[in-house]
Amino acid sequence: MKKYRAAVIGCSRMGAFIDNEVIGYPNIVLPYSHASGFMACDRIDLVACADVRADVMEEFGKQYHVPKERQYTDYRDMIAKEKLDIASVATQPEQRAEIVIYAVDHGVKAIYAEKAMAASMTEADAMVAAVERNGAILNLGTNRRWNPRYDKMKEIIDSGELGPLKSLIIYNNDTLFNSSSHTFDLILRLNSDHAAEWVQAYLPNDEGLFDGDLLRKDPLAQGTIQFDNGVTAYALLTPRKGEWEAICEKGSLTAYSDGYELQLRYNAPLVEGKPWMGSKAGAFPPVTHASSTLRLVEDLVHSLDTGEPPRGGVRVARASTELLFAFIESHRRGGCRVSLPLQDSKLQLQRNRNPNQPKYAPV
Repeated sequence: MKKYRAAVIGCSRMGAFIDNEVIGYPNIVLPYSHASGFMACDRIDLVACADVRADVMEEFGKQYHVPKERQYTDYRDMIAKEKLDIASVATQPEQRAEIVIYAVDHGVKAIYAEKAMAASMTEADAMVAAVERNGAILNLGTNRRWNPRYDKMKEIIDSGELGPLKSLIIYNNDTLFNSSSHTFDLILRLNSDHAAEWVQAYLPNDEGLFDGDLLRKDPLAQGTIQFDNGVTAYALLTPRKGEWEAICEKGSLTAYSDGYELQLRYNAPLVEGKPWMGSKAGAFPPVTHASSTLRLVEDLVHSLDTGEPPRGGVRVARASTELLFAFIESHRRGGCRVSLPLQDSKLQLQRNRNPNQPKYAPV
């Protein structure tokens, strides 16, 4: 079968070396970085890399057997010379749109883009347009969408065993671009990617956050999302990190410690023959864990092979990104309800920050 040529743009933590930071972490199955995911897929040849830092690329080359002549400080040169099928874009959001648009406009057919999708809704819309006009595909690095444990949660929800889905809860929403890009995509996935109708949100600490329409920091946020199928999601800021809950008419599903423990509960009488209702524990079906990164990469390969859409896709990526900006817009408007689709958003994430320094050895 055909092997696809791939390259990584942005050779830092998620691009290449994050595996060194998560060895032994019980909820992650390696490979985890973009590059290690490509290396683990027998349908992909990792042939090149691009980064503005030659020293980082040198370490990348040693780790992933990419020779010096295929390490580029200008991703445009790499795309012109390497005839890529797949490009990983593991930069910060501020640079991502420009790179993705250039790549698909110059022949790259599949994009693995790190989250968040873009630094503005204008950029996100431009990415959608570029991907679609070129017949390309894009998966965003929101790994829980490809995690078998959350697949099993969705399978139980979709089976109707617990009745219709009513509510979704994110117990620690944390910062929008770094964390909510994950959590919002997860609740979209559990709710079968239904469209959001409105959000209402609050940013608890907005000091130094805004410079006109420029967003200078990644803010903490909490709020409510109403979906068009009647499901309501609550994004909270509590100390319960890595916990999500799906509440159905007849029971609930809860993921603790980012899926390390999964709990199923059924609504049931507290005392047999009495009307007092509570809940009882059920047996959560066994799940075989697997690398979400490798499954994401294999999803791209499947789409390239068959022409079928990926599990993620550029429109889903845009939907989760729109929720980020809608939360901020709601706060700026005094916490009022903001209807979706979001209209005329001028917000732009623009931070002054240095690139992440990767860990070249296990820590």
